[in-house]
Amino acid sequence: MTIEIITADILSPFRHGFFTRAGGASSGIFAGLNCGFGSSDQHEAVSINRGRVAAAMEVTPEDLAGVHQIHSSTVVTVNDEMPAGVRADALVTNRPGVALTVLTADCQPVLFADAEAGVIGAAHAGWKGTLGGVLEATIDAMEALGADRSRTVAVIGPTISQAAYEVGPEFFDSFYDEDPAFARFFTNGTGDRLLFNLPGLGLDRLRAAGIARAEWTRHCTYSDAARFYSYRRSVHNKEADYGRLIAAIRL
Repeated sequence: MTIEIITADILSPFRHGFFTRAGGASSGIFAGLNCGFGSSDQHEAVSINRGRVAAAMEVTPEDLAGVHQIHSSTVVTVNDEMPAGVRADALVTNRPGVALTVLTADCQPVLFADAEAGVIGAAHAGWKGTLGGVLEATIDAMEALGADRSRTVAVIGPTISQAAYEVGPEFFDSFYDEDPAFARFFTNGTGDRLLFNLPGLGLDRLRAAGIARAEWTRHCTYSDAARFYSYRRSVHNKEADYGRLIAAIRL
């Protein structure tokens, strides 16, 4: 099976993609294109998978820039040196030949671009990072490299949809206590459960930041096991671990 890459027209002309799990060397619960060395998958299989991603992005595996993700709002600017073991959740660059990458398994992978300035960004945005400002911080870091938010576009890739994101009342309370307006990202579920709209929150934050355009690809990681890894689905299925999807963009 060949690899499958989801792209977005508004990110052209930059080479980019939200990779599904198709076409990988991993097996078992990781079957497919697991790109996370942080999983318990075989290191060799993950290396092969990342090599296939690098080939698709037309870079070497060493030019896949990533960070140790921690659900923060910390952004790394990639200049001459590649990040190694840096704890952050977003990357920006204006350096040709580097592919910025983030790993996800329900959280939002967000790719950014200002084509005129030649500046790109990539962010891992779960609910904590989104609420903490990782998307806005990525835009700020891009502007420090010469981008303009009025020209910047962003695309949210495959993430868990509201229909699959069931939460408890305490989760809702933590949002409501910060800002009652956040209630619009929740709908009623079964009993005291609620359904949380993570991509809706992401789009709202991106648009409020004043960028030119923001989109979601409208793919749900939880609901499509054949194409996507999902942390939440792995928990519900009582699996020992889960694969990580990769998203990438390069100049």
